[in-house]
Amino acid sequence: MYGCEAWTISKQIQNKLEATEMWFLRRMFRIPWTAKKTNERVLNEANKRRSLVRTIRKRQATFLGHVMRRGKLEHLVTTGKFEGKRSRGRQREKIMDGLATSLGPGKVSDILAAVKDRDLWRDLIANAYKQGT
Repeated sequence: MYGCEAWTISKQIQNKLEATEMWFLRRMFRIPWTAKKTNERVLNEANKRRSLVRTIRKRQATFLGHVMRRGKLEHLVTTGKFEGKRSRGRQREKIMDGLATSLGPGKVSDILAAVKDRDLWRDLIANAYKQGT
């Protein structure tokens, strides 16, 4: 998870991360892959919840708050406000778009406004990830 603050997590990558998390859990509890146990059953037996993607999203949100309050070059890159031509093809997924969906209903502009107030931002992150979104 080193450097996960800068990852862009698509749905495909999220599914792979969740599969890896389940693989780790099955290895720790020595459950062979030939055993006909569902992921939900393994999670219930381990008394755990899936938390890898949630931890990554929380780290990304705290790092975003740090970068946006600092207001340097990283701020410009993260918000996409730099000059130049866009390359052809489908637009790449941005970190801001992933965080906007994981923090709950809201637009990117609402998130950028909330970042400026540190206490509000911490409460927003804590409430979003406490509920398990």
